[in-house]
Amino acid sequence: MFASDDIDAKAPPALEIDAIAASILGEGLPAAAERRLREAAASYHLDDVAETLLLEALAAAPQHPAVLIGLYRFYFYKGRLFDAIGVARACLDKALSELGLARDWRAVQPDDADFGSYSAVLPRFFTFTLKGYAYLHMRVGEIDEGREAVTKLLALDPSDKINAGLLLDIADRMGAEDED
Repeated sequence: MFASDDIDAKAPPALEIDAIAASILGEGLPAAAERRLREAAASYHLDDVAETLLLEALAAAPQHPAVLIGLYRFYFYKGRLFDAIGVARACLDKALSELGLARDWRAVQPDDADFGSYSAVLPRFFTFTLKGYAYLHMRVGEIDEGREAVTKLLALDPSDKINAGLLLDIADRMGAEDED
């Protein structure tokens, strides 16, 4: 997944930043949630403290992408991959809902949104989230689920702007090792 610094904060003048883009960049984040995110970052080395602060941020802003991304990254970097998968699912649900798409990522079709455009912030959030979801499933040994998510990414963006093909190569190698 990506953080707010992964998006060019200085958009070209002609590019309108919609509400979800602004929210991914941190706008609309309640002060209490922002405070907890900052405190969690400062307490990262204290797992229980940092997690409690992140969960308090989540309680203050349950659907805000900045909070979800912060919690995802915490779990990911602490090696709590199953917890990270749960947050990735929440991010997928948010993106699907905001895009007005089916509740299951498997039902998403290429013409549902502009998945190949970097300037289409919400579809980009969806694709990066699905890529993280795929990677996590592969890391926990759920290769088929990971491969299915990567295959969907490549169907949504055949030009593969987010390099999902690399994950497919990894899944193929992992599958070949299982056959040996």
